[in-house]
Amino acid sequence: MVEIKTDASLDAMRVAGRVVADALAAARAAATPGVRLLDLDEVARTVLREAGATSPFLGYRPGFAPTPFPAVICASVNDAIVHGIPDGYRLRDGDLVSIDCGAIVDGWAGDAATSFTVGTARPEDQQLMETTRRALEAGIAAAVVGARIGDVSHAIGRVGRAAGYGIPDDFGGHGIGRSMHEDPPVPNDGRPGRGLVLRHGLVIAIEPMFLSGGGNGYYAAPDGWTLRTTDGSRAAHFEHTVAVTDDGPRVLTLP
Repeated sequence: MVEIKTDASLDAMRVAGRVVADALAAARAAATPGVRLLDLDEVARTVLREAGATSPFLGYRPGFAPTPFPAVICASVNDAIVHGIPDGYRLRDGDLVSIDCGAIVDGWAGDAATSFTVGTARPEDQQLMETTRRALEAGIAAAVVGARIGDVSHAIGRVGRAAGYGIPDDFGGHGIGRSMHEDPPVPNDGRPGRGLVLRHGLVIAIEPMFLSGGGNGYYAAPDGWTLRTTDGSRAAHFEHTVAVTDDGPRVLTLP
């Protein structure tokens, strides 16, 4: 069921969104060569704790997962697309890192992700990240009252396909509110003019993830969570929680 939020609910979700933005910024600032992924998770935990927020990631266990998720961030490095579990891996110069984080404040959720390079960026990684970020911006711009979910999906996919990047099937954005994952699903590619009509008060998480090798293939790592590119190519992932309003799209996960 798709829940339409009140204006007061959107304001409450904005509070959670700011916490997510702060946690992502803190994790990114701490991501230097030699730092462990577990250290980044601890940084994000501290931000959530000090804000009085809880994590929708910690203990989350969807049907495909063999175990509950053990962290408050997903930390996906290089060929990991999404859902990477923070572990003892120490970051290296040139690593492409995607961090996904959520927060719950007073019962309302926020969810966002960012990708960045540790140290010196490869030109091809920079292009991948810039294109993925541009696809996110295109998806947000399409999230207007009267449009359809397919318009958002098409806007995202058009940017990725034009650049020759792969787009993994079955993983994309989603509705969000009292729960991190709600209806409707928001695919990262699709046909315009199809799907749910967007209304004032609908809140969706828009999250393009592009694969640099051009193929769409991925596989689940032995941990049952991390998704990696089949061809070993690198991936980027950006996400914002976005409210559809009569005044245009409202991004709830900005600082």
